[in-house]
Amino acid sequence: MDWQGQKVAEQWMQIFLLVSAAVAFVTGYVIGSFQLMVLIYAGGVVLTALIIIPNWPWYNRHPLNWLDSSEADKHPKPQPVVNSGNKKKNNKQK
Repeated sequence: MDWQGQKVAEQWMQIFLLVSAAVAFVTGYVIGSFQLMVLIYAGGVVLTALIIIPNWPWYNRHPLNWLDSSEADKHPKPQPVVNSGNKKKNNKQK
């Protein structure tokens, strides 16, 4: 799954869970059954998991181009800059 696929999966998951929660609440309220509400929401969670968790082909539409190891050796990683601790302090006295 590429980065765009992760973004799409996250958005779809939020939408599916929100819709299933709304449908479950309305149905449970109208029928007057807490058990039915929980079962409908659990079904929505399972359906969402079946749609989101597998690595479907539409999650891989933007593949990442990795750098070859030979190219990585030619371009070393930048080293972190270490501050010497000599920061200028701007102390204004009144």
